[in-house]
Amino acid sequence: MKADGRTGGLAVALAAVLLTAGPPGRLAAQDTSAVDRGVRIGILYRPGVRPGIVVLTGRAPTLDSVRTIMARDIDYSDRFELITLPGSDSIRLAAPSPAPGPRPAAGTGSGKTSGGGAAAAGGLNYPLYQALGADFAVAVTPVGSDSVVVTVHDIGGGAVRREVRSRLPALADPGFRMAVHRLSDRVLEATLGAPGIAATRVLFVMDGKAYVIDQDGADRRLVSSTDHAAMSPAWAADGRRFSYMEFWQGHGRLFVQDVASGKRVPVATTGQALDFTPAFSPDGKTLAFSRAIEEGTDIYTVNVKDGCCLQRLTVGRFYDNLSPTYSPDGQRIAFVSTRAGLPQIYVMAADGTDQQLFAPFDYGATGSSNAPEWSPDGQAVAFHRDVAGTLQVFVLDVRTRAVRQLTSVGRNEDPTWAPDSRHMAFVSDRSGYRQLWIIDLETGRIRPLLQQSGARLPAWSPRLPETAPSTP
Repeated sequence: MKADGRTGGLAVALAAVLLTAGPPGRLAAQDTSAVDRGVRIGILYRPGVRPGIVVLTGRAPTLDSVRTIMARDIDYSDRFELITLPGSDSIRLAAPSPAPGPRPAAGTGSGKTSGGGAAAAGGLNYPLYQALGADFAVAVTPVGSDSVVVTVHDIGGGAVRREVRSRLPALADPGFRMAVHRLSDRVLEATLGAPGIAATRVLFVMDGKAYVIDQDGADRRLVSSTDHAAMSPAWAADGRRFSYMEFWQGHGRLFVQDVASGKRVPVATTGQALDFTPAFSPDGKTLAFSRAIEEGTDIYTVNVKDGCCLQRLTVGRFYDNLSPTYSPDGQRIAFVSTRAGLPQIYVMAADGTDQQLFAPFDYGATGSSNAPEWSPDGQAVAFHRDVAGTLQVFVLDVRTRAVRQLTSVGRNEDPTWAPDSRHMAFVSDRSGYRQLWIIDLETGRIRPLLQQSGARLPAWSPRLPETAPSTP
């Protein structure tokens, strides 16, 4: 919580500074459709329980892009109150550069302020930024022709928290944005000790093709074939591969595709029936999927590492079993079954034993439940359920098996977890047409991911590795 009484001579001179503020409060029983963050005007900045942060850069075109991407990443983390200064005044608000001398070592926390108020570390005027309500300042400075130094300042402590040097690809390079996203995650780690989600992407299907998009809604790319309709994209836990289904001559064929090379290979034993909804085991060796034949739909697994060993986990006969999702420890699989009449969420051991109801429902009153996905922390399973003729997103507490409704505005379906188990992407028509949205479960903030109609079946990646070599 911010302390009162942050006025002073320096702060009074900044009475016209515009400071953006996020929505207060925590998520209640259901979502809010509010998207705008609002604006505060004044010299005091009291963001509540979330720390304030400001991003400072030079004025070179590349640094402008770095600042824009990084500020958006930090904002979308929903862990800070992002302080936005008007125009490019952030550089002019810095104190003069310190006299030549040894710089503090990265991450040492040295460089505390002394005497009259201007910080020696990094040339920042710490009292000024403290008056603005900042707990942290992130300064990005160029080093040579292809590198930057990101300095994370602890404003309250008057010290450099961490310094990170990184080579950045050229602005037009396809890897530029992801390199900046990784820097944003380093900032989150340096300030709060929490892993970020900036360096992640979301797979989705639109117009029968699979696409991928950065978590901030930029850099959309086609990743599937243009010759066959695609469905059911799913990531491997290492972020180096993903799988999806394509329709081939009336059958559903599964593919595994390498992220770095784009090379894809068909999954052994698939393509002779309607095979769909693939899901990787956490170790990446096994792919669970649904297979529909004339007798019904059941869940199978195949060893994708060795290309063998098809195993049937369910035998429905008079009902369907589909849409598997592994627990993070690989011990259990949640899935959809119609054995109770309407589709509901069940769970079983990874070998197919011990099948039982997972998400409770009221027989004759609760609608169909579909599209389960286990959270990366193992604590919850998200799914959508029919409520009075429309679909809404629900979350099942794995420990207590309590179910709560997360959304209520419009039609909402196909939830997928971010790797922080705090954010979730889903499909909603709350704006008048079906598009991708992201919700923060801690604050209830909702933002559009892709403002284009027709997107469906999103799948959020794990944190993507620095390099993604081809898988043998």
